[in-house]
Amino acid sequence: MLHMPLVGALQRRVRSRVSWLELFFDLIFVAAVAQVAEPLREHYTADGVLRFAALFALIWWAWTGYTTFATRFEIDDGVQRVLTVVQVFVVAIMAANARDTLDSRSTAGFAAAYAVLRLLLVGQYCRARHLPQARELTDHHIAGHGGAAVLFLISAVAPAPWRYGLWAVALLIDLGTPWLAISHAVRIPPTAAHLPERVGLFTLILLGEAVVAVMKGMESQERWPASAALSAFAGMGLLFLLWWWYFDRSDAVAERHVRTQADAVRLLLWSYAHFPFYLGIVISGVGIQRLIAAAGTTAMQPSDALVPLVAAVLTTGAMRAIADTAGVRGAGAAGAASRS
Repeated sequence: MLHMPLVGALQRRVRSRVSWLELFFDLIFVAAVAQVAEPLREHYTADGVLRFAALFALIWWAWTGYTTFATRFEIDDGVQRVLTVVQVFVVAIMAANARDTLDSRSTAGFAAAYAVLRLLLVGQYCRARHLPQARELTDHHIAGHGGAAVLFLISAVAPAPWRYGLWAVALLIDLGTPWLAISHAVRIPPTAAHLPERVGLFTLILLGEAVVAVMKGMESQERWPASAALSAFAGMGLLFLLWWWYFDRSDAVAERHVRTQADAVRLLLWSYAHFPFYLGIVISGVGIQRLIAAAGTTAMQPSDALVPLVAAVLTTGAMRAIADTAGVRGAGAAGAASRS
């Protein structure tokens, strides 16, 4: 059923844990990320990173859109589960069309599949629209995501130069939609604890994929010179450092209460800052794999050192932005203290 408590009781609506269906959903998306990143292992250059970033942006934003909706509206009925299964299937279609260059026909299929995902999300917002306090919020998301989806569908049949322009406009509309609805988001915020938990679990799974990349690098090394062992150890140390910084030092998964428009702005900044953070994790994982595999050989390329450096800058800047939004936690704690 679709449950929406009164606005005054909204903050007490806290799920005890992430559901098994949500975990399965997240794993499918991470598998799609791994598929999109596969060509990056062979083309670890600026062009390869740009291609990966463009496709990864759509996967990340599709996951973020569904996750934010699911933590804002409690829907768990047969229709919702069917929609979730359909979304999983469409994500698999996206992943199957993610191996070629941006001007290929398969990438056009990737954009079309993303458009279908957004239309499914629009359908979910249409289901929530009958709630009086949510109508303005849902109308903004229906118009914004729906308009972007139409442009992505058109891009699937457009030639390469025009395709990129349509992608840029459509993604700008898609990314800007939550900002246009920010004044209404205060009345219908995502669940304060559940959303950070979902994002934290997605982060953990991506870090796990980076560990798998390190293991693949170790597996491909036959001679094991000192440089290979050092690269493997440093790579694992880096990933552990990211885990420690994110979960223990930055308040990244603290509860995100939204009681004012300033809280809503910080929540959006926190959410958007995860894109460069996730991008840096994946690029770093692939880079570490390549460094380990190429250690002690002449296969090293300048990009093998330069691209991970860029990824480190992305990750560091994103972590700083995530930590700077910890004021949301303070607002929640202050509110709890005033009521006690």
